[in-house]
Amino acid sequence: MLALPGVERVIDGEEKREAGLDHPRAGDLVAIARPGTWFTYYYWLDDDAEPDFARTVDIHRKPGYDPCELFVDPAIAVPAARVALRLAQKKLGMRYLMDVIPTDARLVRGSHGRLPEDPRDGPVFLCSLPFGACGPAPASGVVEMESVKARVLELLQRRS
Repeated sequence: MLALPGVERVIDGEEKREAGLDHPRAGDLVAIARPGTWFTYYYWLDDDAEPDFARTVDIHRKPGYDPCELFVDPAIAVPAARVALRLAQKKLGMRYLMDVIPTDARLVRGSHGRLPEDPRDGPVFLCSLPFGACGPAPASGVVEMESVKARVLELLQRRS
C-alpha cells in the first residue's frame, strides 16, 4: 500500500491508539495521506462507467467525503446556464440531476482529515464568551475535538 501515490504511511494497532483512531468505525489499517494529497472514492476506471451521483452533491450515496463538491465543473462552458436548465426542469416536474460537480481530483488542494505539521495551521475554536462560558479552559491551550459538541451545547443552553 505504501507504493500507492499519495500514501505517506499506514498505521495499525498501537499507532492507531496513539493517533486517536482506535474506534469501531476505523478500519484495521489506516492510510495517512502525504501533505497536499487526498484519497478519492472514485472506484471506476473508465469515465463512461462513473455512477450518476458522481457529478452531483449526494452525501448519501457517495462512499466518503467528496471535496470536489465545493467546485463547479470548469469543463462546463456556461455553468449558470446549466444550473438554470436544471432548475427549469425541476419547475416543470421533470426528473433531473444537478450535474455540475467535477470529478477532477487535481482541483482539490490540501489533505482532508490530515493533521497539520504545525498545530497553528490546524482548526480554531472561537467563542465570543470567555473560556469558562464555553467549557473549561484546557491546560494545554488546545481544545480537544471530542469536546466541541459539549461546548456548543453548553453555549446553546445558556441562550435559552
